[in-house]
Amino acid sequence: MTQDEVRRLEAYLRQLFRLDTIEVRPRPTKDDSVEVYIGDEYIATIFRDPDDDQDYQFQMAILAIDLPEL
Repeated sequence: MTQDEVRRLEAYLRQLFRLDTIEVRPRPTKDDSVEVYIGDEYIATIFRDPDDDQDYQFQMAILAIDLPEL
């Protein structure tokens, strides 16, 4: 992804989640996706939609060990 895409995605996520510490970082070996971090913690990957270069897919895994007990 281009630097412009990275900046636009980061600005969008910061506004959406109202969180200025979200960072979108290029992946070292892939150019079709970026990684999303909050501080030093990796939280998600954003992929460019294979069917439409103007759309993106946000993929976030939630592990059972991270969920609070109810």
